[in-house]
Amino acid sequence: MSSLLPLEIKIESALFFKGGSMRVKELAQATTASDEEVREALKSLQMSLEGRGLRLILEKDEAALATAPETHEMIEIMRREELDGPLGKAGLETLAIIIFRGPLSRSDIEYVRGVNCSSILRSLMIRGLIERTDNPSDKRSFLYRPTTELPAYLGVSSLDAIPHYAELRENIEKVFAERETAAHETPEVTEENETHD
Repeated sequence: MSSLLPLEIKIESALFFKGGSMRVKELAQATTASDEEVREALKSLQMSLEGRGLRLILEKDEAALATAPETHEMIEIMRREELDGPLGKAGLETLAIIIFRGPLSRSDIEYVRGVNCSSILRSLMIRGLIERTDNPSDKRSFLYRPTTELPAYLGVSSLDAIPHYAELRENIEKVFAERETAAHETPEVTEENETHD
């Protein structure tokens, strides 16, 4: 099904998912297209986004999605409000998961919380409480971990000085252990146990 999608759409989705810049070679690999095809599709995407809220930034061999320059003032107001406002329950829950189990992927965080965490993670990164790093086991995703500034923000000398740190870490480990157990207990579909009409 995805092979029938126009290359432009695939590239736009890849850049949105990545949330940062991607090289032409990375886009070519992700979309199973040639470098030249990707470059042409990038030019086409850049033109189609003119006059829209998002723009495509092309710098040498890299591409990224960004907000339109005309919306800069509005975005800055929103950014300040996000930084000045309280973290909220969702932000605190997400931060706690990263503190007691990080570094971990967005899908792992969402497994514990049960909801999409994209905007919360972005807010925590803007505040300088967490940072994103490459995932060595999966180049298509990132890992999220506490920043070195986080303990000072929380008023402790180190994260393991947080009250009940060991106990809370153990509780989160149990959640992941249960997931592993459930995954191993799910029977694999084989030719022998498949039912045929």
